[in-house]
Amino acid sequence: MMAHEQHPVLAPEAPAGPPRQLPAGRYPRLRRLRRWLPPLLIVLLLGQMAAAMVTTAVRQTPTIDEPVYVATATDYLREHRLRYNPEHPPLGKLLIAAGVAVADPRYDPSYPGSQGEVGRHLLYGSGNDPWRLMLWARLPVIALTLLCGLVVFAFARDLAGTLGGLAALALYAFSPDVLAHGSLATLDLPAAGFVVTSAWLVRRARRRPARYLPLAGAALGAAVATKMSTLPAVPVLMALAAVSVMAARRSGTAAPGTGGVRRQRLAAFRAARAGVRRLAQRRAVAALGGAVVVAVMAVVVVWAAYLAVDPRLRFVPAEPVPAVHGLRGRLVEALPVPPAYRAGMRVQFGLEEQPWEGFLFGRLYTGSLWYYLPAALLVKTPLGLLALGAAGAVAVVARRRLRPAAPYLLLPPAVLLAAAMTGSRDFGTRYALFVPVFLAVAAACLRALRWRWGGLVTGALVLCAAVSSVRTFPYYLPYANEAFGGPARTHLLLHDSNVDWGQDLGRLADRLRERYPGERVWLVYKGSGVPSYYGIRAADPRTVPPDRVHGLLVVSDSAVAKARGRLAELIASSRPVDTVGHSISLYRR
Repeated sequence: MMAHEQHPVLAPEAPAGPPRQLPAGRYPRLRRLRRWLPPLLIVLLLGQMAAAMVTTAVRQTPTIDEPVYVATATDYLREHRLRYNPEHPPLGKLLIAAGVAVADPRYDPSYPGSQGEVGRHLLYGSGNDPWRLMLWARLPVIALTLLCGLVVFAFARDLAGTLGGLAALALYAFSPDVLAHGSLATLDLPAAGFVVTSAWLVRRARRRPARYLPLAGAALGAAVATKMSTLPAVPVLMALAAVSVMAARRSGTAAPGTGGVRRQRLAAFRAARAGVRRLAQRRAVAALGGAVVVAVMAVVVVWAAYLAVDPRLRFVPAEPVPAVHGLRGRLVEALPVPPAYRAGMRVQFGLEEQPWEGFLFGRLYTGSLWYYLPAALLVKTPLGLLALGAAGAVAVVARRRLRPAAPYLLLPPAVLLAAAMTGSRDFGTRYALFVPVFLAVAAACLRALRWRWGGLVTGALVLCAAVSSVRTFPYYLPYANEAFGGPARTHLLLHDSNVDWGQDLGRLADRLRERYPGERVWLVYKGSGVPSYYGIRAADPRTVPPDRVHGLLVVSDSAVAKARGRLAELIASSRPVDTVGHSISLYRR
């Protein structure tokens, strides 16, 4: 515990005499060091995080979803229309648009095709430099990821002091999932950051509801205006807002000192005279008002995001929007959101009804497994963060002083995770990216147990998490912790955005030029990049008889995981010779 947090111990009286002189200059220097050390550590942690994310962003080719978001952001800027990607609200793409505006790409608004085709044409068919455009599109998300780190520090500091805040920030700054998705022009990290910000502000409203509840509602609205998967957090945070208001009213009638005692007695007398029921009604009305404030602010932010794109709210989708009937359809129509938001919800429900393929621990299946996300999180979360997060969650529940914070820290991620587990798309931990963020905050609470070796154990586990993260640099997407063999074995356990999201096409081009110049290449690539742009001359081995496939067989690991028929036969009859970025496998035939 830091010196300014300790209580002085009174010493027995000493005989009168001249006052003792402290060594000149020693203690002021120590106080200055302790004052400046936490800000310095924050800058260092966020600085290394920024360097890691920018380095990763510079080296990675576009992942599967990024061209869609970048093209939609460009359309927002140039045409001010709600046309592409209605399944996700505009706010996250408006954030990406800030970087796209600096890149100032050439854009053909009349280009026909799906949103994915429009994205590839923008990057590879319009005379733009995809490396430069993607870097500028990713930089705003990187900046928001760093700001979310400050929220994590502040949240944890409120619960466990400055040292706890620093531990939480370190775990966040070295989280491979956070680094991976924080360096991409996607929506998962921004949505998770807005949710944790809202939870932190709602908890702060226990002291000043008038100040923090509108801000909490705005942060919640930002999450809902970024990804619709955060909608289950709305009733949770509204309920927590009501709890905060009731807690604030109770604390307001229990001020310390004589005046506080008198006010308590007076309040008790008035309550006895007016009746307990009337007082309870007032508290209920105030609590309901707090929940309404959060909901109204959230709705306002959602409308503002759509109005920022097109003040007339015109919506002409580029692709058909499915109809939704029954309870889901009535729910969609009842929400006080713009028509384009309702259309996006219908698209999401349509996607949920499709039979997607999943891959978990070497098993390929059709449909979804309810335990997929918890299992994937066990694989892709550093062991130090898992241990500290679990211990911190126990501490929050066990310690009386921290117990009031438990609902704010545990309920939002629990409800969001439960909702995500019911989805039909087992594509990656990015659907539960809020879990490592909340775990980092919870980990700080281990200090509250007052365990003798707690500080040493916390420091050791934070260091283990940091070392595990540094070892995987810059291949954060295929990360797996040491218990599951590290990133080199992730492709045997998981697929899609857990391992291979198309990010290593540029690295593959470099590898082919350096080690295999002039060789015949057969390629099965899963991603949105265009291989020919990077100088890769290859053919699809599935389009010719197997006996004609000779040379290098290059296959994205997600395609390896789902290989059937001819591709499975080709892989089985080939010899593994190399791997690129732990996401693309090379075979010799």
